[in-house]
Amino acid sequence: MKQKIVVFTGAGISKESGIPTFRDANGMWNKYDAKKLASVAGFEENPQAVLDFYNARRKNLLDVEPNHAHYVLAELEKQHDVTIVTQNVDNLHERAGSTKVFHLHGELTKVTSSRNRLDPNCIMDYPLDTPIRIGDKAADGSQLRPFIVWFGEFLGPEIEAAIDHVKNADIFVVIGTSLVVYPAAGLINYAHHEVPKFLIDPGEMGDRLPQGFKHIKATAVEGVDVLLNEINDLCNT
Repeated sequence: MKQKIVVFTGAGISKESGIPTFRDANGMWNKYDAKKLASVAGFEENPQAVLDFYNARRKNLLDVEPNHAHYVLAELEKQHDVTIVTQNVDNLHERAGSTKVFHLHGELTKVTSSRNRLDPNCIMDYPLDTPIRIGDKAADGSQLRPFIVWFGEFLGPEIEAAIDHVKNADIFVVIGTSLVVYPAAGLINYAHHEVPKFLIDPGEMGDRLPQGFKHIKATAVEGVDVLLNEINDLCNT
């Protein structure tokens, strides 16, 4: 029986492809000042530093590949209605073959206006090997900036669409997110209390395990195979 499966992913799934995380012991924000590199105020103070930071992250995407977890989630679409909701700004889900992906925090593959980040006329794809430079203009004449949700900025319309999908999920899965970044982390509260819910994380959860979730204690790459077995069991009962 075809199920509507919603998978909420975070930095842990991309970490296994070689993309640094942000909040763990070796995370980016332990090395860099987030307020200076991921905020409107930081961009206004030193736009070159911000562009250099994101240009390096964009270029890094050319050197990484989707991992087993990304491919398994894409493969699930052959049997089920799968929606990916991700906090990640990389394009690894799409490159693995997932066709319905909502990026809550933006996309490194796109640029937008520094005057109005959500202006649809200014959001456009931008080659990863082409740096964003001072003087590059958006359609409204403002300086181009990465299409990323910076600290203090509102999420875009993707969050409302994501909430609707979570509300209607038959199976809800969380992979590789610390569930501490709001409002995105609040998505788990919209899953119906009766639907099967799984959380893939290699660490001990203890009291941090959300109510009603089954903990698959494994990395994303290892845990997706366990998840497949769980989904197959549910669909065959």
